[in-house]
Amino acid sequence: MDNGTPKSESAIESAFALAAARYSQVGVDVHNAMNCLKNISVSMHCWQGDDVKGFENLNEDLGGGLAVTGNHPGRPRNVDELRADLEQAYSLIPGKHRLNLHAIYGEFPTAVERDQIGSEHFQGWIDWARSQGVGLDFNPSFFAHPNANDGFTLAHSDSGIRQFWIDHGIACRNIADEMGAAIGSPCVTNFWVPDGYKDLPADRTAPRKRLASSLDKIFEQKLDPQNSLDAVECKLFGIGSESYVVGSHEFYLGYAITREKLLCLDAGHFHPTEVISDKISAAMLYLPDILLHVSRGVRWDSDHVVTLSDELQAIAQEIVRGNYVDRVRIGLDFFDASINRVAAWAIGTRNMLKAMLMAFLEPTYQLKQFELEGDLTSRLALMEEQKTLPIGAVWDYYCMTEGAPVGMDWLKQVKQYETDVQLGRSSVREQV
Repeated sequence: MDNGTPKSESAIESAFALAAARYSQVGVDVHNAMNCLKNISVSMHCWQGDDVKGFENLNEDLGGGLAVTGNHPGRPRNVDELRADLEQAYSLIPGKHRLNLHAIYGEFPTAVERDQIGSEHFQGWIDWARSQGVGLDFNPSFFAHPNANDGFTLAHSDSGIRQFWIDHGIACRNIADEMGAAIGSPCVTNFWVPDGYKDLPADRTAPRKRLASSLDKIFEQKLDPQNSLDAVECKLFGIGSESYVVGSHEFYLGYAITREKLLCLDAGHFHPTEVISDKISAAMLYLPDILLHVSRGVRWDSDHVVTLSDELQAIAQEIVRGNYVDRVRIGLDFFDASINRVAAWAIGTRNMLKAMLMAFLEPTYQLKQFELEGDLTSRLALMEEQKTLPIGAVWDYYCMTEGAPVGMDWLKQVKQYETDVQLGRSSVREQV
């Protein structure tokens, strides 16, 4: 058990050698598993860092089924402070990863309407990402705006409001295209809209027709897939849209297949007993790529910090077992203001990587062989036996070789950063 005592390099190396020998007994090469993990790049979401506030200074409530709880001290007040927190978080996580930005996180010296934003408002993020070696992804922000106050945007019955949000979507795609070209890695632009009704609708069809038409207009211009990829995200319900969400799973599954878009599966967007791990292999039969928003719903889409749960492990196992590593893009989507926000990033991202390492360390070939031979007894026995193999020793060694903190050492760094930096911030929001 890790009691917080620092581990020496020799102790980590000795434990790793024993673990490698143990894994080899079931036909697993730990060095190959770690090399596979090095190629995993998780898209860490900027909005965990400041409770989905952004930098527009509109003072609008979030709405759209979004709610952040907690008031832990040290929330960043401007772009520079948010970037400093991100850099601290990345230093605690092994590997090179990405940043997922929302449109409300641009740098706006003067007020700019969302249908008028451009890449100039994100040049600072592009420059920062280059300096950090971080890839970028992007999201239009269809919430916290006067034109979204009644819960409808792209499916709105008012053509003027629809056009405003269509123009916002087009502007975001163009920004993402320039981001991808500048960074040299495709920027995934994910479209999630909150449109829906609190109570039962009289007409479920018309809003879905309007949403499909609006999306078609947004995606009319063909962009270079080397720079930009589009994803559409489904949802079961939200706060204020409990009875009907226009962009349901069935709507977006059909849309993604027919329009050749990535389908985004969010772990918190389905029934509490419904899991996205089971959907991955089904969706991949019909789609070239998918996007995951890994989160943790508790009784509803509450976006808790990702823990090393059975479902997280199942998601990682499906990615590896199906040989989907190059076709699944992993992003995170949670926000918790009741704990240190940098710690939340570190916990969630490290857990996602741990789950992927566990999947790479699984004796997948042998499990599939037992299944093919009809030896389901041996399949179950090996599935259970491999759960207690020494994954921790391999993870510690991987962190050490990647220059990331081992064990609980990362938390000590967060506590020191909180004391030295975060607690010195006032609660007043500063203009960018």
